[in-house]
Amino acid sequence: MPSALPLADPAPDDGALPATVAEGAAERAFGVYLHVPYCRVRCGYCDFNTYTADEVRGTSRADFADQAIAEVALAARVLAEADLPPRPASTVFFGGGTPTLLPTRDLARMLDAVRGAFGLADGAEVTTEANPDSIDARGLADLAEAGFTRVSLGMQSAVPHVLTTLERTHDPENVPRRVAEARAAGLQVSVDLIFGTPGESLADLDRSIDAALATEPDHLSAYALIVEEGTKLARQIARGEVPPVDDDLHADMYEHLDARLASAGYAWYEVSNWARDETHRSRHNLAYWTGEDWWGVGPGAHSHVGGVRWWNVKHPAAYAQRLASGLSPAAGRETLDAETRRVERVLLETRTALGLPVSALDRAGRTAVAGLIADELVDARLALAGRLVLTARGRLLADAVVRRLLPEPA
Repeated sequence: MPSALPLADPAPDDGALPATVAEGAAERAFGVYLHVPYCRVRCGYCDFNTYTADEVRGTSRADFADQAIAEVALAARVLAEADLPPRPASTVFFGGGTPTLLPTRDLARMLDAVRGAFGLADGAEVTTEANPDSIDARGLADLAEAGFTRVSLGMQSAVPHVLTTLERTHDPENVPRRVAEARAAGLQVSVDLIFGTPGESLADLDRSIDAALATEPDHLSAYALIVEEGTKLARQIARGEVPPVDDDLHADMYEHLDARLASAGYAWYEVSNWARDETHRSRHNLAYWTGEDWWGVGPGAHSHVGGVRWWNVKHPAAYAQRLASGLSPAAGRETLDAETRRVERVLLETRTALGLPVSALDRAGRTAVAGLIADELVDARLALAGRLVLTARGRLLADAVVRRLLPEPA
């Protein structure tokens, strides 16, 4: 089942934000995330906030677009009442779940609501995730006509036994078809991979890399499989039905994947993301990693505006009921103090190729930099110039790097 929401302060029923969120807002980008929580089947490894039709009572997938549009209207009101300056959305991202299980006209209506409430910045990036079996050429063309600019296809693997372990049901032969159709519609294309699935070999990974690169995508994401507590896959491993994840093999796979992508002309810009060039990086995800503002629409969606973070109720029925009652769907929130924001900046910006200014570290963190250079975990030249950027080895040990930059108080 989906993981639990964080513990925090209750959110006000009207969603009102403190006046402090307006400070410096004109210098921050604004994006919108729309979480479509529906999937055709639940994959055994997934702990995202997603539901199949059989798991939802009290609301219908057919009503979801109207519910999301109602939250967009609430967002516009709340932000205006907090005296935030008008800011067109520079990025919009439809995630899930499988957004393309909804009719394309519903996705278009949701995007129109964002456009009407906030406007879209010139050159706005508008992305939807898609399962290769949940969209076709007509649907992709309709999305492009509605203003979408980008599609992110969940390939995960090209190897049948890996897809079976993950319980992914799509036909891998549909991936190149969808990429070609998306490109014909004028959309940029990202392909998502998962590596380190129990039973997957380096040869299996190579087969998936070959298949992904053959489609010539603009962008690739590749995530090491994390076995989340409470998932079906975790139970299968605990019972000995599936072999455990091999951390050493994970590391070998990451290094191999990174080398293969680099040789094919893709540069990393975040630990799990590669792009042909800067124009094809996911600007929406970069906004998360650099602490910009975004409003998350949908069940369980998280938002962040001006140092205030909140999250919605998780179940689609509870979400629908709150909106129908004229209430904010927010379940809880927290206001980040200056030190928490600094720590989160270190956690996130160290993962990117843009890196972290050494000036963002406290004295203990700055003291640790020399050791990171000596251990070849950060680029020495850039570190001496005042910016921390991970080496390939450092990316493998990113969590350990952060622990050294943020030592526990004595």
